Amino acid sequence: MKFLVISDNHGDRDILSAIYKANAKNVTAIFHCGDSELSVSDPLFQNQYVVQGNNDYGQNFPVEVTVPFESETVYMTHGDHYQVNFGLTQLSLRGKEVGASLVFFGHTHQLMADYVDQTLYLNPGSISLPRGEFRFLGGTYAIVDVDRQTIDVQFYTRDQEPVPELHQKFSR
Repeated sequence: MKFLVISDNHGDRDILSAIYKANAKNVTAIFHCGDSELSVSDPLFQNQYVVQGNNDYGQNFPVEVTVPFESETVYMTHGDHYQVNFGLTQLSLRGKEVGASLVFFGHTHQLMADYVDQTLYLNPGSISLPRGEFRFLGGTYAIVDVDRQTIDVQFYTRDQEPVPELHQKFSR
């Protein structure tokens, strides 16, 4: 299974449209981790999972989603309700509570992927306003390829170019 994970486009609809158009047929599902600043009724969000970010004012996106896929359970939230700026403890407790094997979140605008206690924690970074060590890339999203033995995470730039030095493969 392949999942496209993106976050924090902050009103840049064109970048979402381009990335979705290029990848939608090659992934099992698309997850948007919040702060789209677009309408919940935007046609871009049909057949996708989208959560409410702290800048999604007046919209009625869910705060969190839990979705089963075969042997996987994906849990997604924006991250602000779990204080992810200060660590992943609260988020990991929620992930364990819902039985997640994949936890996707945004909010910090900093990409990261870590595999702890049989769970992947992934922040795709911000596609429009990146922060941190990899902000020079100009924005990132991720594709997560999952099978029974491995979880493969590849980060991509706004130009849909893979960033080989950020590729991570986790053994299960």
